[in-house]
Amino acid sequence: AAFGSICAHNTPFSPSPPLQYLFTMNSLMTSATAANNVISAPVPVPGGRRPLATSSAGTKHDLAYFIKGAAAGGICCSITHGALTPVDVVKTRVQLDPVKYNGGLIKGFKQVIAEEGAMALSTGLGATCFGYFVQGWFKFGGVEYFKIKAVESLGEEKAWNNKTGIYLGAAAAAEFIADVFLCPLEAVRIRAVSDPEFCDGLADGFGKILKSEGVMGFYAGFVPILFKQVPYTMAKFAVQGNAADAIYKSMGSSPEQMSAGGNVTVSLASGVVAGVAAAIISHPADTLLSKVNKAGAGGEGTIVKRLGVIASETGFVKLCTVGLMPRCVMIGTLTAGQFGIFDTVMNALGASKFHFTNPNATK
Repeated sequence: AAFGSICAHNTPFSPSPPLQYLFTMNSLMTSATAANNVISAPVPVPGGRRPLATSSAGTKHDLAYFIKGAAAGGICCSITHGALTPVDVVKTRVQLDPVKYNGGLIKGFKQVIAEEGAMALSTGLGATCFGYFVQGWFKFGGVEYFKIKAVESLGEEKAWNNKTGIYLGAAAAAEFIADVFLCPLEAVRIRAVSDPEFCDGLADGFGKILKSEGVMGFYAGFVPILFKQVPYTMAKFAVQGNAADAIYKSMGSSPEQMSAGGNVTVSLASGVVAGVAAAIISHPADTLLSKVNKAGAGGEGTIVKRLGVIASETGFVKLCTVGLMPRCVMIGTLTAGQFGIFDTVMNALGASKFHFTNPNATK
């Protein structure tokens, strides 16, 4: 209910939900910091070998580390997606009605404001903030978990030689889990953006979809959201990781040798590259997702049949290009911000993000 009032698009925002949201973020960071204080000392490994997954302080990446990674992921995704809600509103309108919104991003902003007022640009803010906090929790936390466990299983050298594959596998697994939780909130958000009269809040939107379509109404877009989010996340983490390694190599440095601020700068730069690449790869599915959640889109039948009808009506070229420029701007900025905020929050929580290490680098 607290987040539901944020989603309202026809009344001024009350100050209490944003404050409550900030208090929630602060509580999570406080809890994660407290968890760090109870981490046990490193356990000696037989044979004198050091643990593969270690932080800069020499402690193992244990449950406390993964909680911090999940909290940092939730915070960075919620902040960045929430801040870019106006861009996402315009992008979704362009995808749903390209004939009406045919003048690009700037003109789209002007059209929405002229017809519905500036507050229309905040449509779906509550669902966006809450949904992407949940998604970020499982996505970033899951990627950290799966890649570290892969390194511990394979060993440092083999993991280094196969780091791109590990990034791709970890990202795919984490994103699938995250999308199970994201899909219902994304359904409400898209329905609210496509039809400004649909709901008066997140709770109201949930109630209307549940009453009219049942539980499966929340998952009408699950297949396209997987097609959108899984390739997007795989590209996002694999490209960012490799781009960051390339930047460190060009500077003759490493994450361990650079300051916290320097590492954040590298994350921001590599995040821009990763965001644009991920946006291009996932854009056709993003367009299908926006359209399939619009009432009546694709006619009757199974979700696969509806997606086929929408794809046929739209055409491959338009699926790949309509709304692509604002999406590149949005995702490039968003991805850079996410990695920058993630590193910053992890540093604030006393954790050091795991990086693949080449064991032969100093030999």
